[in-house]
Amino acid sequence: MINSNSFSIASGQVNKVEFIGKNIWATGFSFQGTEVGGLSGITYDAENKIYYAISDDRGAKAPPRFYTLKIDLSQGKLNQGGVSLIKFTTLKDENGQVFPAGLTDTEGIAIGNRDTIYITSEGNIHQLIPPFVGEFYLDSGKMIDKLSIPKKFLPSKNSPQGIRDNLAFESLTITPDKKTLFTATENALLQDGTAAKPGNSNPCRILQYNLLTNQPEKEFLYQTEPITPMLNIAGRFASGLTDLFAMDNQGKLLSLERTFHGWGFTILLFQVSLENATNIQGIDSFLSIDTQKIKPVKKKLLLDLRTINTAVDNIEGLSFGPLISDGNPSLILVSDNNFNVLQRTEILAFKIYVNEK
Repeated sequence: MINSNSFSIASGQVNKVEFIGKNIWATGFSFQGTEVGGLSGITYDAENKIYYAISDDRGAKAPPRFYTLKIDLSQGKLNQGGVSLIKFTTLKDENGQVFPAGLTDTEGIAIGNRDTIYITSEGNIHQLIPPFVGEFYLDSGKMIDKLSIPKKFLPSKNSPQGIRDNLAFESLTITPDKKTLFTATENALLQDGTAAKPGNSNPCRILQYNLLTNQPEKEFLYQTEPITPMLNIAGRFASGLTDLFAMDNQGKLLSLERTFHGWGFTILLFQVSLENATNIQGIDSFLSIDTQKIKPVKKKLLLDLRTINTAVDNIEGLSFGPLISDGNPSLILVSDNNFNVLQRTEILAFKIYVNEK
């Protein structure tokens, strides 16, 4: 069933995803003195009927921040001009100070349970700045606390281990009951394998937290799809797991994979199940074990965005929105324009159809 209060799908499977419009902002678009861009994650506040979107600006354009916005789906679709910005909130550390430029790389965002927001940062391995999953006050943007990060994810100057630069905690989601948080590495840890390569699957780790104890409790193997570019004049390639969304409280997720292959983007949307997947929390490295004995999470392709007959940019974030007029859930995707004049900020809207069990 579809729960209209928490927007969870408690049973059934998604069997169709229908594109219902988009809103575009050109690079350079400004709001209240800040350049709007780098939108890497989005989350929906059902109680107040508003969204929060995180910018991955490291402080080059303005201090690290998230935006509050409204998205009009009242006509069952999203029209250009249907997204309105309300305000932005500057992030501050636990002492109430604005984060210095270069200290954070904020990527994921999820609404908490007590007027708070959770945000991930990828850190900076070159400066041995660790990633974080932090809880912040919604109104002031002040950090309350950080969740404990297992050692295997942390950069080290003494050994090749931990996250890769700009390929760490890109994703973030919290279950509808607010008891469990998920984040994941965008690519393999240094001790788990190489970074993504054309034609190869990449082993990412989903990290599960218990928000009643604020401790990590499980990890799961997530294998990205092998993408072989048909044409790559630029010779550049980047591929990975960019976001997750918890559909229920039992380990049913949506996942978003993004590949840049020099001639555009391949964006894939999956339904994911953690059921029967191996808990790999006790495995520090995949290189020293037989990974054939590990059961990865199950994936079902829902949508290849190359099929929706509209140009798609660097999509990195997703969230359910409200139920639309016919009672089906909405899905919102956002793009990170990298503050690049050749790119743009896109907000895409979809309708979700569910088969009831």
